[in-house]
Amino acid sequence: MSEETWLARAVELATANVADGGGPFGAVIVRDGVLVAEGRNHVTRDLDPTAHAEVTAIRAACTTLATFELSGCVLYTSCEPCPLCLSASLWARLDRVVYAADRDDAARGGFDDRAFYELFDRPRSEWSMTVAQVATADAAAPFDAWLAHEDRTAY
Repeated sequence: MSEETWLARAVELATANVADGGGPFGAVIVRDGVLVAEGRNHVTRDLDPTAHAEVTAIRAACTTLATFELSGCVLYTSCEPCPLCLSASLWARLDRVVYAADRDDAARGGFDDRAFYELFDRPRSEWSMTVAQVATADAAAPFDAWLAHEDRTAY
């Protein structure tokens, strides 16, 4: 199938999701030309701010393939991934991300993520949410335990 076909499926999922009371976002993950998983935006349905279409597709693909990394896979999504979804795509080690609508289309629809895209360019002191480190004596203990664990799974 062509990229346009996979993108059309993502757009179809997004449009159908609106009719089902969800957000206007859909995604599919493909490996070697075969559909692995689909995802829809379930933020309001599941009361989960991380349940973006791309993230739900990544979760489903990992379950289907019984792995936490998706190298060899391509994510096709109805809209340009927000920073959350882009980060999830990087952590999942997807080979590629292809999208249909862009951030300007999303903003026009009421989903303006510009503040999130721009946030990382600003000093943390200017963020609307405080992010602070409080170093404790045992802060590194989990990493020490990880390094000492012989059967750890590297990722």
